[in-house]
Amino acid sequence: QVQLVESGGGSVQTGGSLRLSCAASGYTYSNYYKGWFRQAPGKQREGVAAISPVGTSTFYADFVKGRFTLSRDNANNTIDLQMNNLKAEDYGMYYCAAASGSGGYGVLSWIIYYYWGQGTQVTVSS
Repeated sequence: QVQLVESGGGSVQTGGSLRLSCAASGYTYSNYYKGWFRQAPGKQREGVAAISPVGTSTFYADFVKGRFTLSRDNANNTIDLQMNNLKAEDYGMYYCAAASGSGGYGVLSWIIYYYWGQGTQVTVSS
């Protein structure tokens, strides 16, 4: 069974940084797209960043480009999201997810992701 466990959320002031980590187990790590998504109260879940199955390509939503960096740690089977220069609008629950394929959708589309973690809360205050 695939399991994804997020960690690293917390509360920071605007301009601050957080590093989220997603620990994966139960599947062959390199066979899946891995992504980070977020959802704020009353808003739709949106894709933040994703990485291709073998880690050769990363994808970012426009609203985080230049601020967030996605990386993978093969030895520990984790994907990490470094978030810098956080803004108030970055507030939300952040989820890690895994997908076996893109199915013709964009890799930042939540619809292709079958496995999800429980989420970790990110709060940004001014």
